[in-house]
Amino acid sequence: MQLFKFSLLLSAVNLAYSIASSSSENRHSWIAPTSTDVRSPCPGLNTLANHGYLPRNGRNISVPMIMDAALDGFNVGSDSIIQAAKFGLLSGNAFTTMDLDALQLHNLIEHDASISRGDFASGDNLHFNETLFSTLADANPGVDYYNATSAGQVQQERLAISLATNPNITNTLKEFLLRCRESALYLSVMGDPLTGVAPKKFVQIFFREERMPIAEGWTRPNVTITPDTTSPIEVIVGEASNWTATQQCEDLVIGPNITI
Repeated sequence: MQLFKFSLLLSAVNLAYSIASSSSENRHSWIAPTSTDVRSPCPGLNTLANHGYLPRNGRNISVPMIMDAALDGFNVGSDSIIQAAKFGLLSGNAFTTMDLDALQLHNLIEHDASISRGDFASGDNLHFNETLFSTLADANPGVDYYNATSAGQVQQERLAISLATNPNITNTLKEFLLRCRESALYLSVMGDPLTGVAPKKFVQIFFREERMPIAEGWTRPNVTITPDTTSPIEVIVGEASNWTATQQCEDLVIGPNITI
């Protein structure tokens, strides 16, 4: 009798675990944004929204929500993105929240020479641009991965294109550091945070579809991504980009239509 009760209890526990696991998977399944949802120039934030780690409508998002979503979805620690998230609040007029599409505000955290978005002067710095992304997609030929060196070379090429086509480009130390941090993050999130090596198929799905490539074999990194893990990757990216400033300073963006 006792064995029978134990078996029933064990079955109930297994069933509850199965239901909870299934519920979690469904809650974070990929769903494409609707016409009323908003998204940002950042594929990482968009992916988190498409998987339900952030509100799927992309609206009224707080800094703590971004911190929790980045950790739960990508194992990115708060100290890696807290500054960018706080600056994001300046993109709108709400005191404590932001909408994802407001992050297209030029020169706040959005920047020229992006690897997946057009420059502000081009008229669309918000939506994914396949033509521009081909620079990254075609990088590191002959192997099936990207690394910090290839990421730096992509940055160099994208900046050269922007310098040649955009007379109003902003290219200061701030933009350089943002580009290096972003490159280190996509390599870490989609690959190995300790080496900066990421499978091409994972990175391409991440940018093109703004989806976690779980079906293709991607798993959330086991190592929490922090400045300690990304800094060595950023250094290699920066060196490989062979960057030089084309201007020394810029207006400081502190809100919509507000610069000082």
